[in-house]
Amino acid sequence: MTDVAAAPPKRRRRIPWKPVVGGGLGLVVIIATFVFVLPKVANYRDVWAVVKELSWAQIGLLLGATAINLATYAPPWQAALPGLRFRQAFVSTQASTASTYVLPGGAAVGMGVSFGMLRGWGFTGKPVTLALAVTGIWNQFATLAFPIVAVALLTLSKEQNGLLQTVAFIGVAILVVAAAGFAVGLSSNRLAKWVGNTAARIVSWLLRVIRRGPVKWGGSSFVSFRHEAVGLLKRRWHVLTLAVLAGQLTVFLVFLVSLRVLDVSPNEVSLVEAFAAWSLMRLLSSIPITPGGIGIVEVGLTTALVGFGGDNAEVVGAVLVYRFLTIVPTLLLGLGSAATWRRQKPAVS
Repeated sequence: MTDVAAAPPKRRRRIPWKPVVGGGLGLVVIIATFVFVLPKVANYRDVWAVVKELSWAQIGLLLGATAINLATYAPPWQAALPGLRFRQAFVSTQASTASTYVLPGGAAVGMGVSFGMLRGWGFTGKPVTLALAVTGIWNQFATLAFPIVAVALLTLSKEQNGLLQTVAFIGVAILVVAAAGFAVGLSSNRLAKWVGNTAARIVSWLLRVIRRGPVKWGGSSFVSFRHEAVGLLKRRWHVLTLAVLAGQLTVFLVFLVSLRVLDVSPNEVSLVEAFAAWSLMRLLSSIPITPGGIGIVEVGLTTALVGFGGDNAEVVGAVLVYRFLTIVPTLLLGLGSAATWRRQKPAVS
C-alpha cells in the first residue's frame, strides 16, 4: 500500500491590520463629528430651518459656483500634459478625486487612478509621471502658501489667530525647504542627483520606522526627471500656475458663496477671516486621516467661523452645504467617469 503524502495545511491569509485600524479610526472620527460634535454646536433642526429658506436665486448662485469649480479641475492637467483634451482631463480628475473619497490612502490613490487612465488612453509613462509630479507639487505649494497669505491679511486687518499663525510658520518652513530643494534639484544634474539621493535616504529612514521600504528611486531618477521638468516648466510654468490657482480658489468661491447665501454676513465673518479658516482647513485636510478630510474639515471650519463671530446654526448650515457641493457632485461624476473612461479616444501618438 502506497503512502499518500498529506497535503500541507493551507496558510491562513493575514488580514493587514494597519488599513483596518486606519479605516476604523476614520469611521470613528466621522461618526463622532456628525452625531456628537456638530449637534452640540447647532441643533440640526435649527440648521435645516436656515437651509430650507434658500431662494431659487441663492440655489442658482451655489450651483453656478459649483459648476465653475468643476470646470477648473481639468486645465492644470492640460498644462502639464501636452495633447490631453479637456474632456479627458475632466474625466480623469473627477474619477481620481472621487477615489480619494471612497478609498483609504488619500492623494496616493488618486494619483494611481490618474496614471492608469492616462496610460490606458495611450499617453507614455514619462510624460504622465511628469504631469503627476508637477501638478502635485504645484498644488502642494499653493496649499502651503494660502495660510501664509491669510496670516499676512489678518495682520494687515489687525487681527490675530494663534493656531493659524503656528500653521503658517510651519507652512513657511516646509514651503521654503521644498521650494529650495525643487529649485536646486532643477539647477544641474549633479545637484539633482544629490537631492534625489538625500531625499531617498530620508524617506527610506522614515519608512523603516513603520517597517516599510526602502524606496526604489534615487538620484538617477531625479536627473531624468530634471531633464523632462525643465523643458516643460520653461514653456508652461505660468499657465500651470494660473490653472492651479484657479482650481484652488474656485473651491474657496464655493465656500464663500455658501457663507453668504446662508446669511453669514461680512459683519460676522469677513472675507479675510473666511479665507483664513478655509486655508487652514485646506492644509489640514491634506493629511489622509479620513477620506476627503470628512469630519475633520467640518469641525475645524465650524470652530473657526463661530470663533470669528458667525451664528452657530448659519455657520453649520453653510459648512455642510459647502462640503456637499464640493464632494457629492465630484463623487457622482467621478463614479460615472470611472465606468465610462474607456470610451474616450486614445491619445494620438
